Amino acid sequence: MKKLYGGVLVASLFMLFMLMILRNGIMKTSIGQGYLTIPILVNGTNPLAWINPTLPAAIQNPDDHSQVISSDILVSSLFAGSNFSKDEQQALQTWNQLNHLIDHTQGLPSAAEAIKEAASAWNSLISSIEEQKQGRANDSSRTKEKQCPHFLNKMNSTELGNSSYKMQVPCGLTQGSSITVIGIPNGFLGNFRIDLTGEPLPGEPDPPIILHYNVRLHGDKITEDPVIVQNTWTIAHDWGEEDRCPSPTPKKVEKVDELEQCNKIVGKNISQLHTAGMHSHTSRESLTTEEQSMNRKYFPFKQGYPFVATLRVGSEGIQMTVDGKHVTSFAFRETLEPWLVSEIKISGDIKLISILASGLPTSEDSEHIIDLESLKSSPISAQTPLDLFIGVFSTANNFKRRMAVRRTWMQYNAVRSNMTAVRFFVGLHKSPIVNEELWREAQTYGDVQLMPFVDYYSLITWKTLAICLFGTQVSAKFVMKTDDDAFVRVDEVLGSLHRINVDHGLLYGLINSDSRPHRNTDSKWYISPEEWSEGTYPPWAHGPGYVVSHDIARTVAKKFRENHLKMFKLEDVAMGIWIADMKKEGVDVRCENEDRVYPEGCKDGYVVAHYQGPREMLCLWQKLEEGKGAKCCGDRK
Repeated sequence: MKKLYGGVLVASLFMLFMLMILRNGIMKTSIGQGYLTIPILVNGTNPLAWINPTLPAAIQNPDDHSQVISSDILVSSLFAGSNFSKDEQQALQTWNQLNHLIDHTQGLPSAAEAIKEAASAWNSLISSIEEQKQGRANDSSRTKEKQCPHFLNKMNSTELGNSSYKMQVPCGLTQGSSITVIGIPNGFLGNFRIDLTGEPLPGEPDPPIILHYNVRLHGDKITEDPVIVQNTWTIAHDWGEEDRCPSPTPKKVEKVDELEQCNKIVGKNISQLHTAGMHSHTSRESLTTEEQSMNRKYFPFKQGYPFVATLRVGSEGIQMTVDGKHVTSFAFRETLEPWLVSEIKISGDIKLISILASGLPTSEDSEHIIDLESLKSSPISAQTPLDLFIGVFSTANNFKRRMAVRRTWMQYNAVRSNMTAVRFFVGLHKSPIVNEELWREAQTYGDVQLMPFVDYYSLITWKTLAICLFGTQVSAKFVMKTDDDAFVRVDEVLGSLHRINVDHGLLYGLINSDSRPHRNTDSKWYISPEEWSEGTYPPWAHGPGYVVSHDIARTVAKKFRENHLKMFKLEDVAMGIWIADMKKEGVDVRCENEDRVYPEGCKDGYVVAHYQGPREMLCLWQKLEEGKGAKCCGDRK
């Protein structure tokens, strides 16, 4: 699991600093317009009436609400011929081989929707590319306008006022992104909400809510005490199960990114917390003896008092700190991922003073990259002899992670000499701006393979399939799968494969031979009996880094083309299931365990270290270049 303590500490210090500024009345000037639009009308529709669990047979064209587009026509447009040059087609080498994905959606949540959403995104991208080719989009100022911003802010209390607000987030959020809100609960009740919403599906009236953060200072139907309620909403599933802080019933302490879902001090008597040494003094709340004697319970928000609250995106969920103190954690729910966020909405009884969204995903301007040529990848074909092909899972707006990989382990001699090739497998984004930047990135570096579906986590098995298709297409002896936050010691992987000296029926990685499906419906890895009826899985290798021999990758590709491949939403387990089926058919399989693959961080001597951010990746590479060996960096161990 990723450790966020360092990030939380930095965020806490920043919040306390901002609060000091606020208390001294300094924040009075407008810093910039950003993407904030105010005011907006709060949608008065009853969410319970929005339920529509089936996809529409036809989808409204968002540019012309009178025109209805058939879903079949929309999907077929993904694979229609386009006027691409040979160089441009390098990013689409597996695209058309996946033209029957719509027939492989069983067992994969949101699969059909992802393909249909991708069709709309692809048509928009094609139009943009054609405009640029025809010279209508050469205005540099327009290009800059369409780039993803690194931060957005609005810091003028006079303009923000006491209404409802929304801030557009054009390129989504990514791990490390944060949203800081400074405000004062006011009005009759002091209740307010922060909603992180996505784009609505074509033909649907309302967007999904990735996080609904509801502060109720005077309780609700369940409790008379102050409470924070966190939840999600989609048109298909309505409101999910509430996460309440404090919880009305005692339960096992759950953690997200190693932080409690609800800080145990919330709702506790303040005088008792002081006696137990559990409550630290904050700049916002100085308790008098009279206040302590009233047995008031601790709650991070108070009517009429300013607060500084920060939502920070982690690897497993979203953390909330208030005035420097961690308060809640909310685990991501299936298909509701941070890259989907397109808008921040704040409403209710709140005097909003400022909003700051920082750490947003943005790409580097290639014009200012000194070592650009050394970061580009050479084209590869079936005639290119490859010892190893490495496919890297990446999400469209993870620009910084891909650049970190290019500057670090993609600089191994084996990669630069084209004996090993690396490609990023990336689904489309729902934001046109992100897709346009992704396309430019693909054309600049030559190492991105676009996927014909929107990049939901539940569909990563399709990427595994695509990696096998690509790896066999270029005739690689071995095919490896890894992630864009994993550091791979390519030389050590090649050395291990050489020592093993097996080129058929090989699965190499951290082998799990005795794992069981998660039957807890709250688990991110929940598997229903319908999805997998057996009590255990066949042997499989952990996803951050495993290798299969060419014959296994070729069989996976062949079974897909013949429509004989079972889809399973846990991609590393899926590979184990596919290999087990091959074994039943007579393939001699060898599972070679590599205990130096670390799926939950880094340990000295690693072959693969997972959960490494861009800074850690650069640090690990520097240590290797300086001859210090495979030594870990920072706190992600």
